[in-house]
Amino acid sequence: VQSLPEDRERRGKLQVGLGSMMRCAYTALLFAAAAQAFTLPGTPVTRTAAPVTAASRLNQRCSTKLAGKSFSPKLRSARNAATQVSMADYDYDVIIVGCGVGGHGAALHARGQGLKTAIFTGADVGGTCVNRGCVPSKALLAAAGRVREMSDSAHLAGFGITVGDVKYDREKVAEHAAQLVSSVAKNLGNSLSALGVDQIHAAGAYAGPNKVRNVVTGEIMTAKDIILAPGSVPFVPPGITIDGKTVFTSDDSLKLEWIPDWVAIIGSGYIGLEFSDVYTALGSEVTFIEAMDTMMPTFDPDIRRVADRVLIQSRKIDGYTSVFATEVTPGEPGKKPVKIKLVDAKTREEIPDSPLYVDAALVCTGRVPNTQGLELDKSNIETVRGFVQVNEKMQVLDKPGGAVVPNLWCIGDANGKMMLAHAASAQGISAIENICGRSHAVDHDAIPAACFTHPEIAMVGLTEDQAKVKALAEGFELGKSSGSFKANSKALAELESAGMAKCLFNKDTGKVLGVHIIGLHASDLIQECSNAIAAGTTVQELSMMVHTHPTLCEVLDETFKGAVGMSAH
Repeated sequence: VQSLPEDRERRGKLQVGLGSMMRCAYTALLFAAAAQAFTLPGTPVTRTAAPVTAASRLNQRCSTKLAGKSFSPKLRSARNAATQVSMADYDYDVIIVGCGVGGHGAALHARGQGLKTAIFTGADVGGTCVNRGCVPSKALLAAAGRVREMSDSAHLAGFGITVGDVKYDREKVAEHAAQLVSSVAKNLGNSLSALGVDQIHAAGAYAGPNKVRNVVTGEIMTAKDIILAPGSVPFVPPGITIDGKTVFTSDDSLKLEWIPDWVAIIGSGYIGLEFSDVYTALGSEVTFIEAMDTMMPTFDPDIRRVADRVLIQSRKIDGYTSVFATEVTPGEPGKKPVKIKLVDAKTREEIPDSPLYVDAALVCTGRVPNTQGLELDKSNIETVRGFVQVNEKMQVLDKPGGAVVPNLWCIGDANGKMMLAHAASAQGISAIENICGRSHAVDHDAIPAACFTHPEIAMVGLTEDQAKVKALAEGFELGKSSGSFKANSKALAELESAGMAKCLFNKDTGKVLGVHIIGLHASDLIQECSNAIAAGTTVQELSMMVHTHPTLCEVLDETFKGAVGMSAH
């Protein structure tokens, strides 16, 4: 492969730096995506006004195998000078606005395809996931989980282990999370530099076709294609006042500046449930305030029942359902409580327990797209509640169901298709594939999700309620099978037998529609199920696959065998 000296130098730096970068699981995942690229950057790609194909994109390279096809070098045909558009007409092939997981993944894949790439980081390399979400929360959950485990004398006694009083240093726990954030963010920035991605540490705004404006300097930069990846921010309902100390969102809670004795958590979804795990392990009492009719409303009903028993009822947690927190007034740590007005969600009348006084309130009421600063309205591009409208290829539409905006793409939380970090990364890679002329669409039904409580919850595909609707609409019989951690040798060895797995499938075809797990290492177990849905593997085929013994994945073996009437030993 012909390459420029600076690209060979970057390649060398990349090889030297891989050791440190791969220490972070998240960075390893993204480098795995980058490793699938077909070659490192070579000479700049020449653009033409004609539709770009995979062959034309790669025709200046040596024989390169792509998706089972070999593209050998070909002589460029003569082009009409009037229709030729070269890179000299643009500053970059691709400009990405936003440097979270989605933007970073898109940038790596763009460079892997030989595209000259720049990314507007907004001075926030890593975005929400690395700096205020997935990464620091897992650090807190890891520390809190160890405190919980070592404080459970009955559980340890089962192993014949006795320990004294368990103590923790709040500041050092917080420092662990902060150091992890710093390390991962630095590695992400280094990976971009190593691959030759130009980083602009400012916010970018869409300035019309092929243009992005640096909101700090006002400079206009141009690119053949623009990918919007601005992410999302916490949603704070009207009436709730955030002070960052006693009333806060997950952004501030991750700093762990103090451990309140009593915390009200508004919302019982993924984020709220994870923080209840952290706070109760570190000694707090928790009260959930949930607007829906049930706690954990987004989880599958069977999983929700087990979660209520092991994650709620067994801990110092209580809560309200069908109740709004309409007014939240901050207090002062250790001096003045937080005041919360509680209103019945159906009658809109204040309930008898209102107002509720607690030491702190954590607002976990979802997230909203961070798209206000993109200035899309100036180009007559409509959003829906801030969400950018896109098609299955991640191309931006000018309105719901409208026309494609040429050469403009949107990935991640900002398009609202699936607000998960790894979904954003997949969408970013998919957008680059489409930019390169290889048609691609992300299968969102095969993307798993996880809640990192102790034990964990994980799922992929449809819930049972959703599957019932689909079965009724399409006229097939819905199958359901389950497996239990209670009979699993590995779970019993760990004295962690609480949990189950559940598979939903089409009885006529054997197609897997959804899998839900609660139990030890559920977040790791779910990947097998995700791959099965992505590959179209049926329950009949899964039932005949061999699982290592003794491992937790045998819970899935039991589940899949049960789907076809077999018994697992």
